[in-house]
Amino acid sequence: MQAARLHEYTDDMSTALSIDELDRPAATAPDEVVIEIEGAGWCQTDNHVIEGMWTEYMPQDLPMTLGHENSGTVAEVGDSVTMVSEGDQVICHPVRTCGVCRACRMGEDMYCENVAFPGLNTDGGFAEYLLTNERAVITLPDGVDPVDIAPHADAGITAYHAAKKAATELVPGSYAIVIGIGGLGHIGLQCLSAMSAATLVAVDIKDEALDLAERLGTDHTINSTTDDLAAEIESLTDGVGAEQVLDFVGSDETTAVAPDVLAPGGDHHIVGYGGHVHEPSQAFVNGEFAYRGTLVGKYTELQELVALVEQGDVELHTSRYSLDEINTVAEKLEHREIEGRAVITP
Repeated sequence: MQAARLHEYTDDMSTALSIDELDRPAATAPDEVVIEIEGAGWCQTDNHVIEGMWTEYMPQDLPMTLGHENSGTVAEVGDSVTMVSEGDQVICHPVRTCGVCRACRMGEDMYCENVAFPGLNTDGGFAEYLLTNERAVITLPDGVDPVDIAPHADAGITAYHAAKKAATELVPGSYAIVIGIGGLGHIGLQCLSAMSAATLVAVDIKDEALDLAERLGTDHTINSTTDDLAAEIESLTDGVGAEQVLDFVGSDETTAVAPDVLAPGGDHHIVGYGGHVHEPSQAFVNGEFAYRGTLVGKYTELQELVALVEQGDVELHTSRYSLDEINTVAEKLEHREIEGRAVITP
């Protein structure tokens, strides 16, 4: 089979991955499942993996096939698999979990002590076939396209996970700010709209992104390059501030807005990453606000997101690329030239 492989870390996206010929994986363990990939979403994390940013967080043996947003058709199952059969169309939770450690028994998939993360520490889905396990696959409802839904395996579940946490703190009359209406932000905005009665404020530096936010139902838009974000939020909320911020950018500039826009006791959810948090301890004391990280999401949350997609509450803006266009996609995303999500179709 063909697979897009990372052989060495680099900042040059134009030649980052090579198309190699590999043996097709086989289901040798009783719980393993082989997926014929129909769609594999490209994520900003893939760029970060190429740059070597993940090496201090997760061991990686190169060469490695990237791709952690995967969906397709079941091609082979292990002897003990009962949830799916050959020919079923599925979306894959991004990690393979053991099911027996304490974190797994508590339903905290991302904290699994024996986690395998295709595309980050083992071979992923930028290939014709992917090896995963039964605990990771979710059968798709009829009529849901496995290519279009692929980015929900990470981008979608991550946005949903953040929105679900925020929604528990939002009541009618509350305000929630969504920063960055890009590949994840446009999903998070829709999830918040579906799960809360809060007033939604979309923030971006591009008018095109704000136009998309309006089409998706936001109540207010703010272009932070031309408008004073803190002043706008103060005006909208009568000086109270927003109860929740979902930050899909995660830069120094966006994390710095929390003390100026949050209501007392509010949360700033960091979803995008790359920046830092630089705040004096007194700011936390005075505002009693919190920064909350977002690490993908639970298997059950991916099931819930698939239900929202089936109900028509969440739509995904995608563009499709062949496997041999893989480095073109990497370059485009590096230069912020992709609206929504890019999907590789091996």
